[in-house]
Amino acid sequence: MNIDAIMRTAPVIPVIVIEDEAHAVPLAEALVAGGLRVLEVTLRTPAALGAIRAMKEVAGAIVGAGTVTNPRELDAALEAGSEFIVSPGLTEPLGKAAIAAGVPFLPGIANAGDIMRGLDLGLDRFKFFPAMAAGGLPALKALAAPFGQCRFCPTGGISLENAPEWLAFDPVLCVGGSWVSPKGAPDKAVVEKLAKEAFGLRV
Repeated sequence: MNIDAIMRTAPVIPVIVIEDEAHAVPLAEALVAGGLRVLEVTLRTPAALGAIRAMKEVAGAIVGAGTVTNPRELDAALEAGSEFIVSPGLTEPLGKAAIAAGVPFLPGIANAGDIMRGLDLGLDRFKFFPAMAAGGLPALKALAAPFGQCRFCPTGGISLENAPEWLAFDPVLCVGGSWVSPKGAPDKAVVEKLAKEAFGLRV
């Protein structure tokens, strides 16, 4: 599965912070049951790599690592079984390492220079981050205009309320959001409901 297919799987990619590995499987089961199969586990906690391994056992889940910032973290994420890689930004060493690994890669961009660096590496699918702080939808519209071949997943400040506006913009294939995976021990019924609402945003 390439990064384009992963981005088109569901309108929202949950951005997940796992503090306790025991929360990983019930959270993944609830998100998948609600229709959100693509799960981005951020490498922000010591439990993240174990959570990726655990979530991979959940039927239907497509599990990747987020907040990957260098080739060392990329290797650790791949060793844990990550099926795709998301980064908050784009450096040449990380971009080249991800391409060499043959893993679907969604690097973060916030300006035209970032996009051009990605295109030079042969990449044209990007995370727009931090979406709201970087100027919101008007900024992405302006950025996307000269780069017609590029498609985006805005992340950072996206909510159930503003997601439809982003998803209505053609170059946006999906959005990243943490609201569907609240921190702490998952209440499966609540998470599944949030996931169903998010899945229903497809325009």
